[in-house]
Amino acid sequence: MAIIEKLHVARFRNLNDQYLEPNKNINLILGSNGQGKTNFIESLYYLGHSRSFKTKNIKDVIPFEKDLIQINAIIDGEKVTLSKSKSKSTIVIGNEKITSNSLLSQHLPTQIISPDRGFVVGGTPKLKRSYLDWGVFHDNKEVLKAYKSYNKALKNINAILTGNNQNQLEEWFSKFAFLSVEITQARINYIQKLTQILEESSLLSLKSFVDSTKSLEFKLQTGWVKDVDSLNQYEIKKYLQNNKSSFIKTKHLGYGPHRASIDFYLSKKNEGFLSRGEQKKLSIVFWMLQVLVLAKDSSDPVVLIDDISSELDQEKINSILDFLTNLNIQIFITDIGNKDLPLDPKKTNIYHIKNGVITSV
Repeated sequence: MAIIEKLHVARFRNLNDQYLEPNKNINLILGSNGQGKTNFIESLYYLGHSRSFKTKNIKDVIPFEKDLIQINAIIDGEKVTLSKSKSKSTIVIGNEKITSNSLLSQHLPTQIISPDRGFVVGGTPKLKRSYLDWGVFHDNKEVLKAYKSYNKALKNINAILTGNNQNQLEEWFSKFAFLSVEITQARINYIQKLTQILEESSLLSLKSFVDSTKSLEFKLQTGWVKDVDSLNQYEIKKYLQNNKSSFIKTKHLGYGPHRASIDFYLSKKNEGFLSRGEQKKLSIVFWMLQVLVLAKDSSDPVVLIDDISSELDQEKINSILDFLTNLNIQIFITDIGNKDLPLDPKKTNIYHIKNGVITSV
């Protein structure tokens, strides 16, 4: 169970030397727009991923006239330090320096709802893969090796396709096909687990978050054309061989798990035909299911909810908070100042943020 016991945001955007001892249950950060609420949530996300959900550029999060970011925490009794500059990244867990972001994510799994990240239903295939693979990775940590090897194979294939010598394509096609099956199978297994949990009678209240009379479905689009069996490596390799000349012309491989997506359906209706409100609700159900999968495996994530009132009405907010508080996991919520949040004062720390300074209320 991941619990942030102490937090020191030393340098991150407009946050400077901010110390907190968060509640193990609920932490509510209130403040006006532009004061640093999202920056604070982003710093926690960074602590768990060594990257931002808002920007790919490290210089965007480094404070003015500083040369690096630094975040320190005590997580489950162990010290974690993350510092990052334009040229160097250092992550220390306990007394051990680590070079793998995946080890950091295992130590502090975090899941987020934020207007800046977007809602998965109706989102881009890239955003959908991001949500999906977060769940796959935490559900099956062994598959990480396959992802890394797959990305290496894809990079090499694309490099060969842009060159004049295609002699090594056959070898890389074989590796690519094998790894493609492994990743696709892991994704299918994970979606089946989400579906199974959704169908459990104990979760009727979660299902009714959309409408108990409507059926929810998540379908994986594997990234392959329909006439290719995405779980048959020999069929995949044959397809790659038969279409080699086409790939050489385009100079990249446009099929495979790196082009996968998820299609969402509500009572057989594709997400593209759903209202914006229905897309939000279905996104939240998917997000809560992902949290529940980890909770059931005793790998409770830290949940981050940014600007909770901006995209959700009071009924949805109440449903989310009721669901999460029953899981007994650590939650960080930011809001402009909603006084009607159904929070247990015995399990809640309330903070106020102004100009990047966080104070306890």
